Amino acid sequence: MQQNKSLPNTAISRSEFLKKGALASLAIIAAGHSLRAGSLFLPNRPNSKFHGVQIGVTTYSYRSMEDEIHQILKYIIDSGINAVELKGHAVEKFAGLPADKSKVAAWRASATMEKFKEVRRMFNNAGVSIYAFKPDALATGNTDEEISYALRATKALGAPTTTTELPKEPEQTLRLGKLAEKHGVQIGYHAHLQATDTVWDTALAQSPNNTINLDCGHYIASGGSNTAQSLLALIQNKHDRITSLHIKDRKTKADGGENLPWGQGDTPIKEILDLLKNNKYKFPATIELEYSIPAGSDAVKEVKKCVAYAKKALES
Repeated sequence: MQQNKSLPNTAISRSEFLKKGALASLAIIAAGHSLRAGSLFLPNRPNSKFHGVQIGVTTYSYRSMEDEIHQILKYIIDSGINAVELKGHAVEKFAGLPADKSKVAAWRASATMEKFKEVRRMFNNAGVSIYAFKPDALATGNTDEEISYALRATKALGAPTTTTELPKEPEQTLRLGKLAEKHGVQIGYHAHLQATDTVWDTALAQSPNNTINLDCGHYIASGGSNTAQSLLALIQNKHDRITSLHIKDRKTKADGGENLPWGQGDTPIKEILDLLKNNKYKFPATIELEYSIPAGSDAVKEVKKCVAYAKKALES
């Protein structure tokens, strides 16, 4: 068939067209303060709160996809989720984070909060609340000005909690806790395989603003005395100091600790969700997608499967 020579060389591909169309729709959503459910661009606002239990997602789950704030919002909406723990890079990049790492600390110390407030409006207009913000700015090597910036950004995003990895040094959790008190923000500490029933105790005693971001999958894979029963007991015993859970399905340490699709590992996901439902705990259960994405699928499709699993578990 003869090629149509009237088409310009700059014609965009269908995929590029769809991408630009999606971004345009999200931009309109972000700008339109009067848009509500049933609008042309957002006919159905996402809802992942089932039987009183808020199912959320950490944007780390979409790390295999484009790291751009408008696209990330689209992933969340397409997953059917209405609450999120927002990782820092895409937000900070949107706010003007310098590419030169040597300039980052100075930029953070003087950054305004306007772009963070813009992200908050964008997400709110799309029906998505931000319950936690996790920037890479709360380590021992970060200045007090950087940490204060992270806490101010958390508030500007409308989130009550900043999340970070649990430091080894008690001096750091004391430092973070006192700065969190000053700014009126909670800090949720996330543990990996060092998780035990007592690993957060020092931080919790140092400040009422130090809290737990409990990763249930890592806890199960830690081994030792960590069991499904002890995990459920930990949630009950520390529920007043937990600000969010991370949910993933891992095998026990004895069985290799592998991350698996939900329902195939040893994390007692249904029992955890039932505990939240029956006790009316208000902290969210956060999907953290860490198992290998099957061929032909993508992170959004797999997160949707996790949402469906959680909904079915809470309804059964």
